Amino acid sequence: MTDKINLHTHSSFSDGKNTAREHVLSAIQKGFTVLGFSEHCIYPLDPAFYSAVDSNWHMTPQKYSGYIQELKALKEEFADRITILLGLEADYFNSAQYGRAVPDKKAYELFNPDFLIGSVHFISTPKGFFTVDNKLEEVQKALNSFYTDANGKIDGKAVACDYFTAEREMLRNGSFEIVGHPDLLRLRNSVLHFFDENEGWYKEQLKLTAKEMAAAGVIAEINTGAIARGLMNDVYPSEQFLEYLKEQGVPVCINSDAHKAEFLDASFDYAAVKAKRAGYKEITYPVQGKLIHIGI
Repeated sequence: MTDKINLHTHSSFSDGKNTAREHVLSAIQKGFTVLGFSEHCIYPLDPAFYSAVDSNWHMTPQKYSGYIQELKALKEEFADRITILLGLEADYFNSAQYGRAVPDKKAYELFNPDFLIGSVHFISTPKGFFTVDNKLEEVQKALNSFYTDANGKIDGKAVACDYFTAEREMLRNGSFEIVGHPDLLRLRNSVLHFFDENEGWYKEQLKLTAKEMAAAGVIAEINTGAIARGLMNDVYPSEQFLEYLKEQGVPVCINSDAHKAEFLDASFDYAAVKAKRAGYKEITYPVQGKLIHIGI
């Protein structure tokens, strides 16, 4: 590859373990040409609303200005060594009780980001909401509370359909460049087994979502973050999902979703193999108003 790029990076401004500067220095050492930061953001909501059910992993409103100032300074300081981009991983959340957040360029224009990653981490139901990649016991508790049928069995189909419905709503209502970890729901399913990825109804959800991505003109992210953290031995999206994305002509990029500087390029080669198997010959990144295509 001529360019080495990662646009999904979390520093200590949100839930990352390293400072932004430490990430930049690591990226230079690893040979990156472009590094994009993408702190968790759920603007205009204050993440305090979910503190009762999850640890706070979004950037708080008090940190926005500091984040922008720090990234601007780093851009200037390292301009001759690496291109640094200020992005946000903007959450989609819609609740009658707590409000609505949509990853939309107009909504986020106050921060003047170089790019937006639109992601779904939450499923909101009439009974409440939960984070699909929360701790195992918390996800199990939420499934028991919100999706148990009359026979005491968890309705995994309903869970998955609600997740992908939210993702399609985000795609229809938002305006952003990249879809983050498109099937994040799989993370805890690898242990809890509340739905079967091989069933026809699940594949239909993937096909519908792939079509919606194509209509929205976004780039689907191949995310290696779960591998780096030892939570799953695979990337998002799955091979099946990647094949549907390729059929719909949806471009893909490879991002590490790094929460530690050492993992900035974790499993990039593995992700490239997955992309090739699905028929992709290149990966695509939005950089400074244009698309960069890198052969794989």
